[in-house]
Order: sequence, then structure tokens, then C-alpha cells
Amino acid sequence: MTIQVGDRIPQAQLVKVTENGPEQVDTESFFAGRKVALFSVPGAFTPTCSAKHLPGFVEKADELKAKGIDEIACTAVNDAFVMSAWGKASNVDGKVTMLADGNGAFAKAAGLEMDGSGFGLGTRGKRYSMVVNDGVVEQLHVEAPGQFEVSSADYLLDRL
Repeated sequence: MTIQVGDRIPQAQLVKVTENGPEQVDTESFFAGRKVALFSVPGAFTPTCSAKHLPGFVEKADELKAKGIDEIACTAVNDAFVMSAWGKASNVDGKVTMLADGNGAFAKAAGLEMDGSGFGLGTRGKRYSMVVNDGVVEQLHVEAPGQFEVSSADYLLDRL
């Protein structure tokens, strides 16, 4: 079942690369006590994700934070090293935390997985954005397949 507004974020382990190497990120701890804008892309380095989705959140980071967002995070069903390399290539410069969902456990637990096998991608996470306040989903904007409208930084910013 797909996560809904008012639901708690599911328990899962994500991974981010730090200067000390890969670090486990427990979703319960990550979202506790703060407001996080989380967005998901079907894959790092893919066209829409690289040209529009991630750059939009990097560009609008200060505006999102001015409206009460404590942290902006991007997740994808990619490994932590790919997410880190994509973040560097996209100049996230500490504006967006890159969280790897390498096995798709978080996407599955949230009911937001998709079948990308027709494109050689296997099971991935859907494209979406959400606002999570102290572990509870306040907003959720899931894209229709092949679309990029309701998960953008601008769309989310307009709703804060």
C-alpha cells in the first residue's frame, strides 16, 4: 500500500557517503524532530533527473529553507557511490543530501516502487516529492509515469 499524508515514514536503512566512507542512515532518526523535503528519482544520471529534478532542488534550496525546511534529501534506487558521484557532478554542495536506497527497501516499504524493467532499470523508486515533519508525511506528490510536474522543487515551494 502506498504511503499517505498523515502516515509515519517507514523504517528503513538508507546510505550516504561521507568523508569517512559509506554511512548507514536510519529513516526514523533521519526524519525525527525536523522538517525534511524528500524527493525521489528513478535513477541517478538519467535525463530528467539530471537536467531538471535534482538541479531544481539545488537551485531552490535557500527558498525551501526560508519556508521552514530543515533539510533537503534526494533518494534513488542506486548505490551510495553512484549517488555521491551524481551529487558531486550536479554541484549539490551541501544543499541536498544524497541518500542511496540501493536495494529499494525504502521505496518498497513506502509503496512507491515502480517496474523499470522495460527500460533495463529493474525495480526502482517512483518520481515524487514529499514533506516529512518529525517523521510524519505532511505532503506527498507522486508523478504519473513519464511525467515531471508535481514533484518539482517549484511545485513543492508553492505549497509551503
